[in-house]
Amino acid sequence: MGITNIAPAILDPIPGGKYLVNAMDWVINWARANSLWPLTYGTSCCAIEMMSSSMARYDIARFGSEVFRASPRQADLFIIAGTVTEKIAPAMVALWEQIPGPKYAIAMGACTISGGPFVYNNYSVVRGADLLIPVDVFVPGCPPRPEALFQGILKLREKIFATESSRNPWHEGDVRTKEDGDRWEAAKKTWEELEKIKDEEMAQARAEFKEKNPEYKSAFKPVRIPKEDLPEVPYVPLAEPGRSKEEILKTIQEKFPYVTEDLHVKKEDWLEFATFLHDKLNCDYLLDVTAVDWLNHFDVVLQVMSLSEGHKVFANCSLPYSGNSEELPEIPSLTVVYPAAEWKEREVYDMFGISFKGHPDLRRIFTEENFVGWPLRKDFKHPHILKGA
Repeated sequence: MGITNIAPAILDPIPGGKYLVNAMDWVINWARANSLWPLTYGTSCCAIEMMSSSMARYDIARFGSEVFRASPRQADLFIIAGTVTEKIAPAMVALWEQIPGPKYAIAMGACTISGGPFVYNNYSVVRGADLLIPVDVFVPGCPPRPEALFQGILKLREKIFATESSRNPWHEGDVRTKEDGDRWEAAKKTWEELEKIKDEEMAQARAEFKEKNPEYKSAFKPVRIPKEDLPEVPYVPLAEPGRSKEEILKTIQEKFPYVTEDLHVKKEDWLEFATFLHDKLNCDYLLDVTAVDWLNHFDVVLQVMSLSEGHKVFANCSLPYSGNSEELPEIPSLTVVYPAAEWKEREVYDMFGISFKGHPDLRRIFTEENFVGWPLRKDFKHPHILKGA
């Protein structure tokens, strides 16, 4: 703002000076409202709609916002488009703090506004971006269309003209300081009350109608639609690519005789078994490494595929669970056979608390390093419940 902040003190005492200040404010607000430069930033689905708004079909350039800036120091509009997680929150706040004022924020989409479908019993999603930074305009939708984003930009322009002047210069707003409680139960209770009122009104309306029209009989008669007889189409099973299940099982049992059709592998054979799949069955592509919590034990699941032949092999290995979340079950890492297992095993470690011996970089991948607990374990305690939110 600079010199414009002191303009009212200088010009207002002069006859006609107030009108000059008002004209100056209008010109400044006009320039600012018609050149809102957004930061190039998106976290989830809504970012796709935000990106499409800059295409020729919608043309966000009409509103002076076509210049998406790669640096927060060159932007003045923060469009938060998508889900905000606890892990991305510090980076988002850091970006907001680097944007010079005057600056504005638009929360685009249900996830950004309140957490959206992830708000209920979710350990990793922030329940509204306004808990982190001050938000000027909320654009609802899942995701909102580009037209809705444009309406949000127009609302922001109206807000700039209505609230900012050299007498009342821009100032950073406040963030919401408290999360909402159990909104699911509150919404359920409200819905039940509305349904009860509606049922009572309908019952009263039916009673009044019968009283006024005692001889009334509905002329409506349901019409049965004749069923069309369609010829039966015979089922033709698809040919399975690659080697047959029987051939795969026979090949495996030659090396591991105890393995049955469920391909349940002993822990001490886990790494050797994966190497056998890679070398002997030509399973050179790692689909996934994941886990299942059965309360009294875990199953680590390996999914691999042969790119050249097309067959897939799914195997599993059981690990006992003592019930103590501090004691992590351990299994050999498969990164020496499948390098792509590095991130997948990190995910299993982060979500289930299963340690992979020999992993080159075993640390959390989704949650913070100081996160308490393992979110996909069935005995996991939700952090919002622990905090009493």
